[in-house]
Amino acid sequence: IPAALIGAVCALAVRLSSSGPVLFRQERIGRDGVPFEVLKFRTMLDGPNPIFPDASRITPVGRILRRFSLDELPQLWNVARGEMSVIGPRPTLAYQVERYDDHQRRRLEVRPGLTGLAQVNGRNALTWAERIDYDVRYVEERSLRLDLSILARTARALLGGEGVEGHP
Repeated sequence: IPAALIGAVCALAVRLSSSGPVLFRQERIGRDGVPFEVLKFRTMLDGPNPIFPDASRITPVGRILRRFSLDELPQLWNVARGEMSVIGPRPTLAYQVERYDDHQRRRLEVRPGLTGLAQVNGRNALTWAERIDYDVRYVEERSLRLDLSILARTARALLGGEGVEGHP
């Protein structure tokens, strides 16, 4: 119920602040390489989605949603549908998966998650290789204890805001 209330406020803010759909939908790759449509609140001006995000297209409301990762709330629907988990590697784009080597492909052994080991160890401030290494480490070491640790550290990462911006 709290997530639904926060989500309703976010949806209203997106709707009132810029034209276009409230939700952003994009194909991502999930467990075992199966594609699915990920949902997010739209944080950029409506239009074609560039591969590399252009910061000048982020709306003022979008900056706030991204800062606190509230744009990710609709992914709870992906979790409910069984396409994602709460904890796991973040879902990636098909062109990224096409470039995986055997080691990197291990991250597809589990459902993608809302948060994961890479998110609590630097988020977007990490290089792509570092994120993949954290994701594979999660696959190899996953346990209830690790999941609970990631959940606790996620709250701190969200409130601290470190690593939200930037894609090295």
